[in-house]
Amino acid sequence: MRKEVRLIFAQKGNLVARLASGEHERQAAQSLRYQVFYQELSAAPDAMAIEHARDMDEFDDICDHLLVVRQTEHLENDGIRVRGGELVGTYRLLPHDRATASQGFYSQKEFDLAPLIASKPDTRFLELGRSCVQKKFRTRPVVELLWQGIWNYLRLNELDVMFGCASLEGTDVNALKLPLNFLQKKFRPPAEWHIKAHAHCRASFPAMAPDAINDRQALRALPPLIKGYLRLGAFVGEGVVPDHQFNTIDVLIILPVSAIDPRYFPRFGAPNQNPVAAKKNRQ
Repeated sequence: MRKEVRLIFAQKGNLVARLASGEHERQAAQSLRYQVFYQELSAAPDAMAIEHARDMDEFDDICDHLLVVRQTEHLENDGIRVRGGELVGTYRLLPHDRATASQGFYSQKEFDLAPLIASKPDTRFLELGRSCVQKKFRTRPVVELLWQGIWNYLRLNELDVMFGCASLEGTDVNALKLPLNFLQKKFRPPAEWHIKAHAHCRASFPAMAPDAINDRQALRALPPLIKGYLRLGAFVGEGVVPDHQFNTIDVLIILPVSAIDPRYFPRFGAPNQNPVAAKKNRQ
């Protein structure tokens, strides 16, 4: 059994970002994912997901689950109770050491991570995934708390690189050719961070000449999560993969801490600053 961490990573008003504590809260994160992915969006649940009304897989038990909690005694309709209030957002975090000691990273199913990880034996990776927020709480404070929580988790655990699958809704590559070309041609990583999709699952899509890509239109077609990664300085791996269960096209986001735009450090803290010490200094 892993030791449960009860550190509060960030707080804004009555909203708190912290890690899930215990099986009940991990299941709460799965329940929120089910509400968003299957009931609101167009993912296709399997029999187990339907039976338990939770989105779950074999990686959940080895991950940490970041929660944003609205501190309240009164839940909204269909609200999910956790310690201290109502769960409004979650992100799944899989640190390097835990992945290598178990079944590896989730993204390895779609993208060939092995060459990159082998080429950087002293680099510690953090996989991000399964992000979702209750529809009525998709506000800037909630999104910023998720980012602050991830950033403090990364600094506390001295991790070097964030990565993970990010999704565009739909599996029609022709309909998504503009944003896919934009991502693949304008956010290629340097050679040292190159990752490509496995040949057996990658999809081809109509190529566009770079001068035919309208950046503004392409950005409008991207989900906010991907735009957020790009603003921070992320790269996008080679190739795209349809996920028919979730009705999405997946791309791989790679975000080394060394590539993050420094203008964000005054707001969220410097990379080498311990978030616990920084919090004590502010008190």
